[in-house]
Amino acid sequence: MNAMTTLTYFFPRRVLRAVVVLLSCVCLAASAAESEAAEQPNIIFILADDLGYGDLSCYGQKNFKTPNLDRMAKEGMRFTQHYAGCTVCAPSRACLLSGQHTGHVHQRANGPIEFRPDPQDISIGRLLKNAGYHTAMIGKSGLACNSQNGNHPAEKGFDHFFGYISHGAAHRYYPQVLWRDGEKVQYPDNHGKEGKHYSTDMFVADAKEYIKEHKDGPFFLHLSLQAPHADLNVPAKWRDPFVGKFKEKPHTKDSHYRNETHPKATFAGMVTNLDDAVGQILDELKEQGIDENTIVMFASDNGPMSEGGWDRNFFNSGGPLKGGKRDMYEGGVRVPMIAWQPGKIAAGETSDHVSAFWDFVPTACEAAGIKPPADTDGLSYLPTLYGKGEQPEHDYLYWEFHERGGKQAVRQGDWKAVRLDFQTDPSRPLELYNLADDLAETKNVAAEHPEIVARMREIMRKAHVDTELFKIPAN
Repeated sequence: MNAMTTLTYFFPRRVLRAVVVLLSCVCLAASAAESEAAEQPNIIFILADDLGYGDLSCYGQKNFKTPNLDRMAKEGMRFTQHYAGCTVCAPSRACLLSGQHTGHVHQRANGPIEFRPDPQDISIGRLLKNAGYHTAMIGKSGLACNSQNGNHPAEKGFDHFFGYISHGAAHRYYPQVLWRDGEKVQYPDNHGKEGKHYSTDMFVADAKEYIKEHKDGPFFLHLSLQAPHADLNVPAKWRDPFVGKFKEKPHTKDSHYRNETHPKATFAGMVTNLDDAVGQILDELKEQGIDENTIVMFASDNGPMSEGGWDRNFFNSGGPLKGGKRDMYEGGVRVPMIAWQPGKIAAGETSDHVSAFWDFVPTACEAAGIKPPADTDGLSYLPTLYGKGEQPEHDYLYWEFHERGGKQAVRQGDWKAVRLDFQTDPSRPLELYNLADDLAETKNVAAEHPEIVARMREIMRKAHVDTELFKIPAN
């Protein structure tokens, strides 16, 4: 007897038909799930630290070249109006990973604050993990400015973590201790400011190994590098080619950051080392044959610094923009951003779409085929990346900063409002600039446009929600 005859001998035909239909449905569902998984792109977000809008040659830097990021821009899309989450590290990264701006996000300042346990402060790691992605964060954790919990990234949805859980520790490029998946890793040959194991090299090597291991996807990798944040520190092979090219003033007797005899050469070496790191990741994706199914984004967490022996004016790190790190002017929050996916993102495109860090969560969610969280302040820019559909636009972008007297800023269309010293002088008048005519924010036109000032003040009021830690006095 054949198989069907044998089964018919033991079971009625109507039962067998039901079983066949059920199995067919299961197979179709499995096939649909496999198809959906195959359509989910891998997502990589590479983040630099304190890199200015003008620090890449594709954004105008003339003192050194960044050929790999230039190639990424040539093969992908370069954004000219992309904004960080804040003007310093921790709140900016919190905006990136949560999808909220600093008027709503829990972490709005540097300090011992961290993402709270789920279901509070849901991260993009958790959202993509729930959507079937394997998730990793390598480098400087954006989930806490200073955590004592080495398992914190795993608790917030990251299957793999290797790096720093303290931003203070991340000032050092030769770490004595890093964390790997909840366990401490000791580096006895490292001494903080000097050593044998350079953190960027370790993080890039780990990222490449991760890509190889998870090439079948889908995966989400957040590669969060330290450069060019002070310490000014880079291996000699990157620094030495620039020694003698610039007029130098040695940086000595620093109580915190590393002393450096050639700050300009070291900074140039740090950015070119960062550029090489990005090139290695792109090359690894091509080597594994997954470049066309991987969205790669690159940005900086805030504007350029002036600390640790570095002055952002040396190489015009802010480009045409006013200010830098800890400012609410454009130089503090407008950052380079490049997106790359061969065959999907048009090569050589430049976009002036106004976007911000809190847009990354809905963008990644749309790419993964899932709904963004209901409390996001972001709008997906996937239509801009893929050139399909209608791109939604923000009514406004909002920032607040709780150092140096307190600062707020709003951009609405071409108008930019800046409020200074809200903690010490709540009645201080707003500054108003028209970015279309005055990108460098040199002319305060608030007196000429009282109705726009009033509108901006109202946006600042409604965009901020008081928390126990962060309050803004009425004015």
